[in-house]
Amino acid sequence: MILVYIFETYLDVRQHAAHKLPNLPKPLIGVVTQEKFEKSRAYSLDKRSVFFLCCRFHFVHGAVTILMDTAILFYGVLPWFWKTSGFVLGYLGLNPENEILHTLSFLAGSMIWSQITDLPFSLYSTFVIEARHGFNKQTVRTFFKDIFKSMCISILIGPPIVAAIIIIVQKGGPYLAIYLWGFMFLLSVLMLQLYPILIAPLFNKFTPLPEGELREKIEKLASSLKFPLKKLFVVDGSTRSSHSNAYMYGFFNNKRIVLYDTLLQQCKNNDEVVAVIAHELGHWKLNHTVFSFVAIQILSFLQFGGYALIRNSQSLFKSFGFDTQPVLIGLIIFQHVAIPVQHVISFGLNLVSRKFEFQADAFGKKLGYAKELRAGLIKLQVTDCRL
Repeated sequence: MILVYIFETYLDVRQHAAHKLPNLPKPLIGVVTQEKFEKSRAYSLDKRSVFFLCCRFHFVHGAVTILMDTAILFYGVLPWFWKTSGFVLGYLGLNPENEILHTLSFLAGSMIWSQITDLPFSLYSTFVIEARHGFNKQTVRTFFKDIFKSMCISILIGPPIVAAIIIIVQKGGPYLAIYLWGFMFLLSVLMLQLYPILIAPLFNKFTPLPEGELREKIEKLASSLKFPLKKLFVVDGSTRSSHSNAYMYGFFNNKRIVLYDTLLQQCKNNDEVVAVIAHELGHWKLNHTVFSFVAIQILSFLQFGGYALIRNSQSLFKSFGFDTQPVLIGLIIFQHVAIPVQHVISFGLNLVSRKFEFQADAFGKKLGYAKELRAGLIKLQVTDCRL
């Protein structure tokens, strides 16, 4: 875990040094002005700006996280917290021997702890760095309201999911990995369907894109690619941030496209917006979304298979300070053990994702949107200070 952090910090230091170079890169000469480049560079540096004892924000956040995780493991905080959550249940008159109740008590305490420790960094990132560069649009009230909504959603949907996982592990036997993967597969499909319909509207307002030239061009593009577009929305992303985005979701013949209102504000030319959509549709046409979903499912199955191998390892649990073998704790321990492998896989997936982005750009170019896509992406990158 520490070695992974050191390696990632090394990469961040190299990136930081690159951001400090004042000269406009040759590929951007004539494309982006020096003034806009300086603004983007200042934002990138500010993401790592002075925060504590002249250290950089990004580095401090990572360092604090790794120090807390290391301290939790070294000082036996995890088993202590598990026992304490059991004492709380007993104090409330509930049975601490009930693993489902014990796990929910543990998760409740963990959620509160996570919110408290991450809050200073979230506040600083949102209301100092993002606000300084004109990106933050949300109020303090909205910020805490979103946190409250997220916690309520977790409290609502978390317990039945946790209970189901514990029961599956307890009853799964030799086919534990298959049952657990099957449950999580069905859950992921269900959440992909329900999230944009039930959960996302709790945080943002989605309105149909008005009739007009832009809608006609997007629908024509979708039709030419045989993309089963059912609905086209605009989301009020500007209520929280001036960053832009566009995405699609849905299964089979029920696809939807969502445009951020900030995208429409930044790309005044409709053809530029259509070009950005062409890029996104390229991911669909080239089966990037299918590949990503399948890859995630394969990795999930392998993870559950790995967990099944260590599920009954008393020595492993004892090495982390546990005399019992709770399901959740086993999953947490496995995640810690698998960290090096997970980072190697993540690195590989990032390379694949990068290749997919180039392929989607080439797809948009092939459709005849080379000029518009170039202009639209430059506007988004410049406006979002992501050069």
